[in-house]
Amino acid sequence: MSISPPERIELEDDTYLRWMTVDDAGTIARAVGESLDHLKPWMPWADAQSTDVEFQRGRLRNQPHQRERAEEWQYGLFRTGDDSFLGSFGLMTRRGPGTLEIGYWLHVDAGNRGHATKAALALTEAGLQIKGIERMMIVCDEANVRSAAIPKRLGYTLQRVEQRPREAPGETGRTQFWVADRIAARNPPATTP
Repeated sequence: MSISPPERIELEDDTYLRWMTVDDAGTIARAVGESLDHLKPWMPWADAQSTDVEFQRGRLRNQPHQRERAEEWQYGLFRTGDDSFLGSFGLMTRRGPGTLEIGYWLHVDAGNRGHATKAALALTEAGLQIKGIERMMIVCDEANVRSAAIPKRLGYTLQRVEQRPREAPGETGRTQFWVADRIAARNPPATTP
């Protein structure tokens, strides 16, 4: 058992996850800007401010402190070789003791290739290796079928659906809570792109 997920995780499809740093601010701001229309329906934070390099620098400056407190680990998904930024993935403790939530978004040009599924699988496995973590969770709006397809592919179970106020234009306000525990996550179904 570890006390933290690894700083870098190599994936089988010539991509890797690594902790993001302040040096990634320009890359993230540019990717958000290029993907804004793709992200806006589902991400409440997807606005002009998120495309600003200084805003991203400020956000990323907090990452070392959040990691030290074992609250949040933000990863970038990159292509091996040219280090192209493909998306953002996070592990967060905001769902209570013993639980890590995985959040994610992909650059508009990186979708439909299995990247998010492979990265979420790697983070599920890494998260369940952290001392005290018994359950992984993915949360998304019921209408976000592409996002919900990922936990389904990985063998997560739909634990519940809760009504809440809509935060982004594409949402219905019906939030799905997908859960995987130690037993379910050991043998997920094969992933498909």
